[in-house]
Amino acid sequence: MLKAYLLHILLLVALLCPLPEISGQEAPKDKSVLTRAVVEGSDTIPIIELPEVCVYERRDFEYLYLKRRYRRMIHNIKKAYPYAQVAGVRLKELDDHLLTLESEKEQKEYINHAEKEIMNQFEKQVKKLTVTQGIILVKLIDRETGRTSYQVIKELKGGFTAFFWQGIARIFGNNLKTKYDPLDQDKIMEDIVLGIEAGFI
Repeated sequence: MLKAYLLHILLLVALLCPLPEISGQEAPKDKSVLTRAVVEGSDTIPIIELPEVCVYERRDFEYLYLKRRYRRMIHNIKKAYPYAQVAGVRLKELDDHLLTLESEKEQKEYINHAEKEIMNQFEKQVKKLTVTQGIILVKLIDRETGRTSYQVIKELKGGFTAFFWQGIARIFGNNLKTKYDPLDQDKIMEDIVLGIEAGFI
């Protein structure tokens, strides 16, 4: 008798427990997605656009010295790259605005005003860059603008000013005429920049 009673209770619990869940559940949401498709014969083939996937070469350096150098380069590029990006954007804005100005006097005034504004905003931070970071910045400016630092200064401030700053740069082992070469000399730098842009460095 006791066994039959327990069996009935067990059956009731087993049958009644799922009921609140079933009655309380919402109707399943439609998770279907509209997409383009191609019909070939009796098959319908969906067309789905996948995000771009970048594949990078893994660089295993044999010696700890090289690993340290590589990590140091990552550090230096992370310091310099934001300023190169700003330079690219500002130079584009400057070029676009200069096209709207008619007289040479207005253009010179605008260039001087833009120069003072940039100096006020970035002078302290840029002065903290090391010589190596400065060399990297010169290369990355060429990458971002398509013009060497020497060309930019010459176009905006004249040949004499460009020559003067080139002389100063040479004293510190830099060269404002340096071009960015992502396929050969600056391949490792390009890999690091792409890694920064992709967000995994």
